[in-house]
Amino acid sequence: MNRFEVICLPGGVAPAAQRYAPLTPLVSDSADLHLKDLEVYRDAAPPADFSVDVELGAVDAFADSLGLDGFHLLGYSGGGFLSLAYAGTRPQRIKSLAVFEPASVPGARGAEEQEAWNALNAKLRGLEGPAFMTAFVREQLKPGVELPPPPPPGPPSPEMRKRPAGIAALMGAFDRFAFDRSAFAECRFPVFHAYGSLTSDIEAVKASVVARHCADVHVHRFDGVHHFVPPERIYTREYAGLLVEHWRHADASGG
Repeated sequence: MNRFEVICLPGGVAPAAQRYAPLTPLVSDSADLHLKDLEVYRDAAPPADFSVDVELGAVDAFADSLGLDGFHLLGYSGGGFLSLAYAGTRPQRIKSLAVFEPASVPGARGAEEQEAWNALNAKLRGLEGPAFMTAFVREQLKPGVELPPPPPPGPPSPEMRKRPAGIAALMGAFDRFAFDRSAFAECRFPVFHAYGSLTSDIEAVKASVVARHCADVHVHRFDGVHHFVPPERIYTREYAGLLVEHWRHADASGG
Protein backbone atom coordinates (compact mmCIF):
# COMPACT_ATOMS: atom_id res chain seq x y z
CA MET A 1 0.00 0.00 0.00
CA ASN A 2 1.29 3.46 -0.86
CA ARG A 3 2.16 5.68 2.06
CA PHE A 4 0.42 8.99 2.61
CA GLU A 5 2.67 11.99 1.93
CA VAL A 6 1.57 14.79 4.24
CA ILE A 7 2.93 18.34 4.49
CA CYS A 8 2.29 19.81 7.95
CA LEU A 9 2.13 23.53 8.75
CA PRO A 10 2.23 24.71 12.39
CA GLY A 11 0.60 27.72 13.99
CA GLY A 12 2.17 30.97 15.05
CA VAL A 13 3.58 29.78 18.38
CA ALA A 14 5.14 26.29 18.45
CA PRO A 15 7.42 25.24 15.57
CA ALA A 16 6.39 22.29 13.43
CA ALA A 17 8.60 19.73 15.18
CA GLN A 18 7.04 20.56 18.55
CA ARG A 19 3.48 20.88 17.22
CA TYR A 20 3.44 17.54 15.43
CA ALA A 21 5.77 15.48 17.67
CA PRO A 22 2.87 13.55 19.28
CA LEU A 23 1.23 12.81 15.93
CA THR A 24 4.27 11.46 14.08
CA PRO A 25 4.57 8.08 15.87
CA LEU A 26 0.80 7.57 15.83
CA VAL A 27 0.65 7.62 12.01
CA SER A 28 4.16 6.35 11.20
CA ASP A 29 2.87 2.99 9.95
CA SER A 30 1.02 4.62 7.08
CA ALA A 31 2.15 8.24 6.62
CA ASP A 32 5.26 10.32 6.14
CA LEU A 33 4.84 13.73 7.79
CA HIS A 34 6.92 16.46 6.16
CA LEU A 35 7.19 19.31 8.65
CA LYS A 36 7.34 22.83 7.22
CA ASP A 37 8.02 25.78 9.53
CA LEU A 38 6.59 29.20 8.72
CA GLU A 39 8.62 31.67 6.69
CA VAL A 40 7.62 34.51 9.00
CA TYR A 41 10.15 33.10 11.53
CA ARG A 42 12.98 32.46 9.09
CA ASP A 43 14.82 35.60 10.24
CA ALA A 44 15.02 37.51 13.53
CA ALA A 45 12.08 39.72 12.50
CA PRO A 46 9.36 39.39 9.86
CA PRO A 47 10.37 40.89 6.51
CA ALA A 48 8.79 44.22 5.68
CA ASP A 49 7.13 42.72 2.59
CA PHE A 50 5.83 39.63 4.35
CA SER A 51 2.62 38.23 2.86
CA VAL A 52 0.53 35.10 2.63
CA ASP A 53 1.91 34.61 -0.87
CA VAL A 54 5.41 34.33 0.61
CA GLU A 55 4.22 31.39 2.73
CA LEU A 56 2.33 29.75 -0.15
CA GLY A 57 5.29 30.02 -2.47
CA ALA A 58 7.48 28.43 0.19
CA VAL A 59 5.08 25.47 0.41
CA ASP A 60 5.36 25.09 -3.37
CA ALA A 61 9.14 25.05 -3.13
CA PHE A 62 9.07 22.63 -0.19
CA ALA A 63 6.79 20.18 -2.02
CA ASP A 64 8.94 20.44 -5.13
CA SER A 65 12.06 19.69 -3.11
CA LEU A 66 10.37 16.50 -1.88
CA GLY A 67 9.37 15.52 -5.40
CA LEU A 68 5.67 15.74 -4.54
CA ASP A 69 3.32 16.82 -7.31
CA GLY A 70 0.35 16.09 -5.04
CA PHE A 71 0.12 15.67 -1.29
CA HIS A 72 -2.13 15.74 1.75
CA LEU A 73 -2.00 19.04 3.66
CA LEU A 74 -2.40 19.40 7.44
CA GLY A 75 -2.51 22.76 9.22
CA TYR A 76 -3.05 24.14 12.70
CA SER A 77 -4.12 27.71 13.62
CA GLY A 78 -2.15 30.14 11.44
CA GLY A 79 -0.96 27.14 9.46
CA GLY A 80 -4.63 26.24 9.09
CA PHE A 81 -5.36 29.58 7.41
CA LEU A 82 -2.36 29.07 5.13
CA SER A 83 -3.47 25.52 4.34
CA LEU A 84 -6.94 26.75 3.37
CA ALA A 85 -5.37 29.51 1.27
CA TYR A 86 -3.04 27.03 -0.40
CA ALA A 87 -5.86 24.59 -1.14
CA GLY A 88 -8.05 27.37 -2.49
CA THR A 89 -5.38 28.69 -4.86
CA ARG A 90 -3.69 25.41 -5.81
CA PRO A 91 -6.39 22.73 -5.61
CA GLN A 92 -4.67 20.64 -8.28
CA ARG A 93 -1.82 19.81 -5.87
CA ILE A 94 -3.98 18.76 -2.92
CA LYS A 95 -5.12 15.19 -2.24
CA SER A 96 -6.84 16.12 1.01
CA LEU A 97 -6.92 18.96 3.53
CA ALA A 98 -7.13 18.72 7.33
CA VAL A 99 -7.16 21.73 9.66
CA PHE A 100 -7.49 22.23 13.39
CA GLU A 101 -8.93 25.61 14.40
CA PRO A 102 -7.62 27.74 11.54
CA ALA A 103 -6.85 31.28 12.65
CA SER A 104 -9.38 32.52 10.10
CA VAL A 105 -10.93 31.40 6.82
CA PRO A 106 -9.49 33.21 3.77
CA GLY A 107 -11.83 35.61 2.03
CA ALA A 108 -14.38 38.23 3.00
CA ARG A 109 -15.58 37.44 6.51
CA GLY A 110 -19.19 37.26 7.59
CA ALA A 111 -20.46 39.48 10.40
CA GLU A 112 -19.77 36.99 13.22
CA GLU A 113 -16.29 36.21 11.90
CA GLN A 114 -15.40 39.89 11.54
CA GLU A 115 -16.69 40.76 14.99
CA ALA A 116 -14.53 38.07 16.61
CA TRP A 117 -11.48 39.07 14.51
CA ASN A 118 -11.89 42.75 15.40
CA ALA A 119 -12.30 41.93 19.10
CA LEU A 120 -9.06 39.91 19.12
CA ASN A 121 -7.16 42.64 17.31
CA ALA A 122 -8.50 45.27 19.71
CA LYS A 123 -7.30 43.29 22.73
CA LEU A 124 -3.83 42.88 21.21
CA ARG A 125 -3.35 46.45 20.03
CA GLY A 126 -0.38 48.13 21.69
CA LEU A 127 0.76 45.02 23.58
CA GLU A 128 4.19 43.45 23.30
CA GLY A 129 6.08 40.46 24.67
CA PRO A 130 4.44 38.40 27.45
CA ALA A 131 1.45 40.74 27.72
CA PHE A 132 0.71 40.18 24.02
CA MET A 133 0.95 36.40 24.36
CA THR A 134 -1.26 36.31 27.47
CA ALA A 135 -4.00 38.33 25.77
CA PHE A 136 -3.64 36.28 22.58
CA VAL A 137 -4.40 33.12 24.54
CA ARG A 138 -7.09 34.47 26.88
CA GLU A 139 -9.21 36.04 24.15
CA GLN A 140 -9.55 32.79 22.21
CA LEU A 141 -10.95 30.65 25.04
CA LYS A 142 -14.52 30.35 26.27
CA PRO A 143 -15.33 32.30 29.46
CA GLY A 144 -14.28 30.38 32.56
CA VAL A 145 -11.76 28.13 30.81
CA GLU A 146 -8.53 27.99 32.81
CA LEU A 147 -5.55 29.58 31.10
CA PRO A 148 -2.53 27.37 30.38
CA PRO A 149 0.29 27.71 32.93
CA PRO A 150 2.67 30.60 32.26
CA PRO A 151 6.09 29.85 30.79
CA PRO A 152 8.90 29.16 33.26
CA PRO A 153 10.59 32.21 34.78
CA GLY A 154 13.50 33.76 33.00
CA PRO A 155 14.01 35.32 29.58
CA PRO A 156 12.20 33.68 26.67
CA SER A 157 14.17 31.65 24.16
CA PRO A 158 15.35 33.42 21.00
CA GLU A 159 12.62 31.64 19.04
CA MET A 160 9.86 32.65 21.47
CA ARG A 161 11.04 36.27 21.38
CA LYS A 162 10.05 36.27 17.69
CA ARG A 163 6.47 35.21 18.40
CA PRO A 164 4.62 38.45 19.20
CA ALA A 165 5.96 40.23 16.11
CA GLY A 166 5.49 37.12 14.00
CA ILE A 167 1.88 36.60 15.10
CA ALA A 168 1.10 40.27 14.44
CA ALA A 169 2.67 39.96 10.97
CA LEU A 170 0.63 36.85 10.23
CA MET A 171 -2.62 38.50 11.33
CA GLY A 172 -1.88 41.54 9.17
CA ALA A 173 -1.05 39.32 6.19
CA PHE A 174 -4.26 37.35 6.64
CA ASP A 175 -6.23 40.60 6.53
CA ARG A 176 -4.50 41.72 3.32
CA PHE A 177 -4.82 38.41 1.47
CA ALA A 178 -7.29 38.80 -1.41
CA PHE A 179 -9.30 35.63 -1.91
CA ASP A 180 -12.73 34.84 -3.28
CA ARG A 181 -14.36 32.08 -1.26
CA SER A 182 -16.19 30.88 -4.35
CA ALA A 183 -12.82 29.40 -5.40
CA PHE A 184 -13.31 26.73 -2.71
CA ALA A 185 -15.81 25.15 -5.13
CA GLU A 186 -12.77 23.79 -6.98
CA CYS A 187 -11.66 21.95 -3.83
CA ARG A 188 -13.17 18.58 -4.70
CA PHE A 189 -10.90 16.65 -2.33
CA PRO A 190 -11.98 15.68 1.22
CA VAL A 191 -11.62 18.31 3.96
CA PHE A 192 -11.43 17.42 7.67
CA HIS A 193 -12.10 20.43 9.93
CA ALA A 194 -11.61 19.88 13.67
CA TYR A 195 -11.93 22.13 16.69
CA GLY A 196 -12.07 21.92 20.48
CA SER A 197 -15.12 22.41 22.68
CA LEU A 198 -13.33 24.84 25.02
CA THR A 199 -12.16 27.32 22.38
CA SER A 200 -14.32 30.33 21.55
CA ASP A 201 -17.66 29.72 19.84
CA ILE A 202 -16.29 31.33 16.69
CA GLU A 203 -14.62 28.00 15.87
CA ALA A 204 -18.01 26.46 15.10
CA VAL A 205 -18.75 29.43 12.83
CA LYS A 206 -15.49 28.94 10.92
CA ALA A 207 -16.23 25.25 10.52
CA SER A 208 -19.66 26.06 9.10
CA VAL A 209 -18.08 28.49 6.61
CA VAL A 210 -15.70 25.82 5.33
CA ALA A 211 -18.52 23.26 5.18
CA ARG A 212 -20.65 25.69 3.20
CA HIS A 213 -17.99 26.34 0.56
CA CYS A 214 -16.25 22.98 0.10
CA ALA A 215 -17.95 19.93 -1.36
CA ASP A 216 -16.67 17.06 0.83
CA VAL A 217 -16.25 18.24 4.43
CA HIS A 218 -16.20 16.33 7.71
CA VAL A 219 -16.40 18.48 10.86
CA HIS A 220 -15.43 17.02 14.24
CA ARG A 221 -15.54 18.70 17.66
CA PHE A 222 -13.16 17.30 20.28
CA ASP A 223 -14.53 17.63 23.79
CA GLY A 224 -12.41 18.97 26.64
CA VAL A 225 -9.66 20.59 24.58
CA HIS A 226 -8.91 24.09 23.35
CA HIS A 227 -6.49 25.85 21.05
CA PHE A 228 -3.66 26.06 23.57
CA VAL A 229 -3.63 22.68 25.29
CA PRO A 230 -0.36 20.74 24.84
CA PRO A 231 -0.12 19.11 21.40
CA GLU A 232 -0.45 15.61 22.85
CA ARG A 233 -3.97 16.46 24.03
CA ILE A 234 -4.97 17.34 20.47
CA TYR A 235 -3.04 14.71 18.53
CA THR A 236 -4.39 11.68 20.35
CA ARG A 237 -4.91 8.15 19.03
CA GLU A 238 -8.50 9.14 18.28
CA TYR A 239 -7.47 12.13 16.17
CA ALA A 240 -4.68 10.17 14.47
CA GLY A 241 -7.14 7.44 13.56
CA LEU A 242 -9.56 9.97 12.08
CA LEU A 243 -6.75 11.51 10.02
CA VAL A 244 -5.66 8.15 8.62
CA GLU A 245 -9.29 7.38 7.77
CA HIS A 246 -9.52 10.81 6.10
CA TRP A 247 -6.39 10.16 3.99
CA ARG A 248 -7.67 6.73 2.97
CA HIS A 249 -10.99 8.26 1.96
CA ALA A 250 -9.13 10.80 -0.16
CA ASP A 251 -7.09 8.14 -1.94
CA ALA A 252 -10.19 6.01 -2.51
CA SER A 253 -12.09 8.96 -3.96
CA GLY A 254 -9.25 9.83 -6.31
CA GLY A 255 -7.92 12.80 -4.31
